[in-house]
Amino acid sequence: MSSIPKNIFLVGLMGAGKSTVGRVLAKRLGKTFIDSDHEIEKRCGVKIPTIFEMEGEEGFRKRESVVIKDLSAFENIVLATGGGSILLPENREYLHNNGYVIYLRANPHELWIRTRNDKGRPLLQTADPQGKFKELFEIRDPLYSSIAHHTIETGKPNVNQLTNKLVMQLELNDEKSTS
Repeated sequence: MSSIPKNIFLVGLMGAGKSTVGRVLAKRLGKTFIDSDHEIEKRCGVKIPTIFEMEGEEGFRKRESVVIKDLSAFENIVLATGGGSILLPENREYLHNNGYVIYLRANPHELWIRTRNDKGRPLLQTADPQGKFKELFEIRDPLYSSIAHHTIETGKPNVNQLTNKLVMQLELNDEKSTS
């Protein structure tokens, strides 16, 4: 009997590949893929930048926390979380206690390169988006690390290579737990 975790939660900064890797990983493992940001937009009926504009980051984080709590109670999912979802202690607890948390870690410069033309990221609408990534990394890296069951660097490998590494890691954990 397989003991691959019923839920896999992907955390990391924006641009780390959570949604892209999550879709491929879910398909490989026969799980349902959910993106928490898309779920928030679906429930609110508006895009995330609009929520930030109307309610600020604090209002958005409250909405995000409700969604994280709801989604972390599901079974047989791969969940791509928003980059800031780990800011609230209750979200870190929901994620860590209800699934296998994988931190997709990338350096701030690489993330800036990947996202520099994306206007749909409210936190990057600043005079110095590269500096913002450094700031976010310094704050969030320890939080991601504190709840992660596994960390993988997302620098050079492509999506399929990353997914293969993750599946191998999950199978390795599965073998350890059954021996």
